[in-house]
Amino acid sequence: MIFTPTRLAGAYTIEPERHEDERGFFARVWCQQECQAQGVNPRLVQCSVSFNKQRGTLRGMHWQQAPHAEAKVVRCTMGAIYDVIIDLRPDSATFKSYEALLLTPENRTMLYIPEGCAHGFLTLLDNTEVFYQMSEFYHPESQTGVRWNDPAFGIHWIDEVRVISPRDAHYPDFMG
Repeated sequence: MIFTPTRLAGAYTIEPERHEDERGFFARVWCQQECQAQGVNPRLVQCSVSFNKQRGTLRGMHWQQAPHAEAKVVRCTMGAIYDVIIDLRPDSATFKSYEALLLTPENRTMLYIPEGCAHGFLTLLDNTEVFYQMSEFYHPESQTGVRWNDPAFGIHWIDEVRVISPRDAHYPDFMG
């Protein structure tokens, strides 16, 4: 696995290290030992899939607060997404900064999102599927979010938002 730091402290892209031959390739996409060596939370307790019918679907910006803060590994398995994370850790050198990446099945890149960062994505194609691995069980009472277009972050979305849940559309502005 190839870990590349993003601009946000503790967030990484993870690319499979391919071993190729005439049949194709083999690559490890998760290894507890490699994650621990990189300082990435290796605890995985839950996996989820998000299927999105329409291009322009925005999901986010979400995170779970302590005591149920979670790290996530996200990968696009079908379609394409513009994946965004915001550092909301007040003690972080990259507090209130964001990172955005294009994730597709073709690039097979995964994004590691540390605890204390909000996450969301915009689908760039119809019928897009996203696979999540989480370090903490889902606790609805700990879930929160910030508005996807909050001027405090200045996120540049690369396509039009066409579908968004009322909850995601009406999160309050960040007060931190």
